[in-house]
Amino acid sequence: MNSPTLTLRQQEILDYLKKSQRQTGIMPSTREIQHFFGFASQTAAMSHLRALERKGVIQRIPGKARAVVFPEELDRGEVADIPLYGNIAAGMAQDVEAQREGSICVDIAALGIPSNAKAFALKVRGESMIDAHICHGDTVILERREPRKGNIVAALIDGETTLKRYMVENGKPFLRAENADFPDLIPAQELIIQGVLIALLRHTA
Repeated sequence: MNSPTLTLRQQEILDYLKKSQRQTGIMPSTREIQHFFGFASQTAAMSHLRALERKGVIQRIPGKARAVVFPEELDRGEVADIPLYGNIAAGMAQDVEAQREGSICVDIAALGIPSNAKAFALKVRGESMIDAHICHGDTVILERREPRKGNIVAALIDGETTLKRYMVENGKPFLRAENADFPDLIPAQELIIQGVLIALLRHTA
């Protein structure tokens, strides 16, 4: 089968999509494509994506944000939808009721996520994990499983949700920030681990 003929700009966009996915594990949005190439509007970015789709080099999944995949990846089964449940505080623990906000389409092979992982994603708010290179605006992907000492976890501590490192001393579990300005969080009544960090999607301005 012959490769489709792409214009120079279409090839540049295709290369940008592949590089972005390889570096972050997630496709850039049409707004990010617009800004990167200096298009006047998102419509121009969408037009180029439609042209690439017509030529068979990408495939878009209707109704899903950032859901651009490469046909060869679909053949390998490396792309998966992971549910996105709002924000999590990487600061002081906050009372947050997780609401599903949709899903993100990611290359699980590039991120090293097992295909059978019970994974979900959360947006990070705050700076308490910056020394672990987890910054405000990043997206963390977590797996529902039992934590080990030292894992970074999403946890419900005394009814409030936060992202911290899971620690155990003298048989007693607690949470530790990766920022010296934040104190350890010691549960008064309960500490429930909701997920263990398995991947990070870097936020780029």
